[in-house]
This record gives sequence, structure tokens and C-alpha cells, in this order.
Amino acid sequence: MTKIRPLALGIVRRGEDLLVFEGRDHAKGETYHRPLGGGIEFGETAAEALHREFQEELAAELTSVEQIAVLENVFTFEGRPGHEIVFLFTADLIDKAFYERDEVGVVLDDGARVHWLPMADVVSGKAILYPRGLAELLAARE
Repeated sequence: MTKIRPLALGIVRRGEDLLVFEGRDHAKGETYHRPLGGGIEFGETAAEALHREFQEELAAELTSVEQIAVLENVFTFEGRPGHEIVFLFTADLIDKAFYERDEVGVVLDDGARVHWLPMADVVSGKAILYPRGLAELLAARE
């Protein structure tokens, strides 16, 4: 049975760059980028999920967490349909060392590359950013 998955994602900025992980959809032959975060567990608020996910994925603590939007994302990944309700938060990393390097590291639980993505690459079409609508939302906030 397919289900709608609730997610909490963190919009962490370094100037015009966005902190993302890099993923691959082999069925589409596409490399994409998405802000860090993940699934909201039962009984957990979206903000609590965001803090937990950043701890699990990057061993990072967040501050200045503020919900900015909710996006609905209906998509296909690896040939299978998906449906997400995405709670988006702006946030800052407490450890400023993350801001000093372009290659931040890898997601601790799956090894995906974590780096700063120039938003200019998204606007020019050089890079794909998910969920759909996020780039437009961020552009409208500037």
C-alpha cells in the first residue's frame, strides 16, 4: 500500500549556497540535490524531526529553526510513485566549521555526498533541486 510520507527539511544557507545531499535516480539517469532532513515519526513534531535528522545525518545541531512553508511533492523515484508533504524550515548550524568547507562530508547513515550547492546552478538548469517548487519558493523569499 502506498502512503503519503511527511518530511521535515532544513534550508541552511551560506550566502547564495544551499546545504544539500546529492542523490541519484538510476531509472531516470538523473543526479539531484535535496536539503537535509527526513521522515517525521509518529508523535514527533516536524521541528523535532528536523533536529533529530540533522543529528543522525550530519551529527549537527541546529539553531534559529523557523518553519517557512509546506510543499506537496508527488513524484516518481526509481520508477515508483511517491507522495510527500514537506515541512520546510530555515535553520543555522551551530558548528560554524560546516560553513568553512565546500564539501561538508557524507550523510552518516547512507554515505550520500553533502555539499554547498550554488543556487545559480539550480537557476541555470545545471543542477536539479528537489522537492519541486523549492527553488521558486526560495527565490520569492529573497
